[in-house]
Amino acid sequence: MYIDLNSDLGESYGSWSMGNDEQILPIVSSANIACGFHAGDPKSILQTLKQAAQLKVSVGAHVSYPDLVGFGRRNMDVAYDELYADVLYQISALQGLAQVAGTSVRYVKPHGALYNTIATNLDQAKAVIDAILAYDSSLVLVALAGSPLIEFARKQGLRVVSEAFADRAYHRDGTLVSRRQEGAVLHDVEMIAERVLDMIKKKGVISIEGEFTPLKADTICLHGDSLGALQMAKVIRQTLVDHQIAIHSFVS
Repeated sequence: MYIDLNSDLGESYGSWSMGNDEQILPIVSSANIACGFHAGDPKSILQTLKQAAQLKVSVGAHVSYPDLVGFGRRNMDVAYDELYADVLYQISALQGLAQVAGTSVRYVKPHGALYNTIATNLDQAKAVIDAILAYDSSLVLVALAGSPLIEFARKQGLRVVSEAFADRAYHRDGTLVSRRQEGAVLHDVEMIAERVLDMIKKKGVISIEGEFTPLKADTICLHGDSLGALQMAKVIRQTLVDHQIAIHSFVS
């Protein structure tokens, strides 16, 4: 039994430091690297890519709406051709830096509002999918577990992996609880580690409504910027090791 652990990294911008990239990278098997649209400056992105290359951590393009001020968490009504170009630009830019760093982009994981929007909005999803296919059809798409996007993208010819979130609460229908709602982000490290075990072994979690919710996860996101993120990541990894669950990337 194995699972992929991923984290959103490369998000520092100028003098503003974000996350714990150096400490998180040895724990995860896949790194979702910002592409400059929601966070990340070229220097910080390149540094994180070099570290990922040294540790043989798989690299993915963490593409976003153009929303530095809102950290990519604001919904945007973007036309197909604009979103298509935005995604294509971000993948291309990250791949250029990745090659210099000694690695390559292997997958795409949309960020924030874009991630949540295309989980159900298949018009915007089509723009993202078409951009990936135009750049490199072998790239894998990371999508919210149980979302309509998964089957839609597969029908377009993409390989898709399902993602769950270690520290996020779920509704009974498998959707994420909005960050604006109390209890949306979990902080009890031991409880989170047990939830991750349930995601892998029982293929589900207890929803915020108190019901068991089926959830198929190929990869689990460990947020690198949340309170106590590093300690949470360490405990989750050790818990998996203790239960003989191997950790490696879905593209390795």
